[in-house]
Amino acid sequence: MVESVTSAERGRSSRVAAGGPEGDLRRLLAGLTAVRDGDFGTRLPEDGEGLYKEIATVFNGMVDQLSLFTSEVTRVAREVGTDGRLGGQAAVPGVYGTWKDLTDSVNAMAGNLTDQVRSIAQVTTAVARGDLSQKITVSARGEILELKNTINTM
Repeated sequence: MVESVTSAERGRSSRVAAGGPEGDLRRLLAGLTAVRDGDFGTRLPEDGEGLYKEIATVFNGMVDQLSLFTSEVTRVAREVGTDGRLGGQAAVPGVYGTWKDLTDSVNAMAGNLTDQVRSIAQVTTAVARGDLSQKITVSARGEILELKNTINTM
């Protein structure tokens, strides 16, 4: 875990006593190492001055965003992939660039899977009731396409 600075240690004198700029870099390195190792509970103290304070603020915001993103993707994977609750979507406000692309990809995957499973369920339920007129019409590839073709052949 990253070193914390108590309220009694606030200000420039505590930063000099803690190693000054080298202490700041050591705290940053410890924080980056923790995040690299999957610890998104890591925070840097934002009580420094100047550039260190700006870096700590950006670092903490990044960790918060990574934590939220990870939580949302894990939730959607559990809901759709494990619990069988279709329709789950990740909601990660304020993401941009690659993080938005990744969020959109997770949501597209969950949406496609939801549409495919619901369509397969609708048609197989109709077949089980004797209605052989239904067809699966959603787009599919790979093993899902094979399943779609098998059911539609029935």
